[in-house]
Amino acid sequence: INAEYGRRSVTHHPNEMRAASQVPIRAVRSTTASGVGGSAVYETRKAVDEYLQFHYAADHELMPFECGPTNALGFTRRMAAKCSAAQGRERALDVGCSVGGATFELCRQFDSVVGVDFSNAFVDAAADMVPTGEQSYEATIQASIHETRTARVDPTIDRSRATFMQGDACALPAELGEFDAVLAGNLLCRLPDPCAFLDRCKQLVRPGGVLVLVSPYSWLEEYTAEDHWLGGKRDADGNPVSSQKVVSELLSDAFALEDEEDMPFLIREHERKFQWGCSHGAVWRRNK
Repeated sequence: INAEYGRRSVTHHPNEMRAASQVPIRAVRSTTASGVGGSAVYETRKAVDEYLQFHYAADHELMPFECGPTNALGFTRRMAAKCSAAQGRERALDVGCSVGGATFELCRQFDSVVGVDFSNAFVDAAADMVPTGEQSYEATIQASIHETRTARVDPTIDRSRATFMQGDACALPAELGEFDAVLAGNLLCRLPDPCAFLDRCKQLVRPGGVLVLVSPYSWLEEYTAEDHWLGGKRDADGNPVSSQKVVSELLSDAFALEDEEDMPFLIREHERKFQWGCSHGAVWRRNK
């Protein structure tokens, strides 16, 4: 456990009173804007609002145009569905859970789900969804025009199965134990030491369980020093290094690749501007 984890860690249980946390910093720029980098951006109110929208908005709210890339909708649902390949249904872990959309989706399949994120603001927002299943957020319409909307968890989901905690994905505590499924959605290329996280997954996933890795491999030095990038650069001979190949090499001693596909996603900045991305999604089965 690193110093940041020990100093700020708070576990939020459904029926437990939690300490008041710092109000997220109000930011002007969107998380989708170029030049916005570093983990501090995820502590802002702007980021919380955008990710509540990303995780919980109805499809027609997130993309109201018929000409838009509708196959990119339902990203958290699609990621969680990948975990259905797990043999057990007891425990699941959502690392880099953000505001909890995929964590709650995993509650459809697993008896207990733990969501972990480095951002205190994200963890607080996710935990606030447990008691009532909804939370207000500000959606940007145009420039300074905003509209208050409500993020809602599907009422058919048993939210009491979810627990959220602040933590460092590169230094997850041993007390977490083992899981039938571990999901890491759009996380890997935002870690300072992605190799350490992948190595830790070998202890987190039970034999026969699955690791679902979803990543666009958008390596940036604001998050990861270049010497820790898993690909996305050229080797000493000038040959391009594929992130998918490096990840495969790091996992193949303990996991078998079972499935992979392209997984598009969509983040709305305002009513006429969006970030479209296409992550690589892979299901890795832990060797018995």
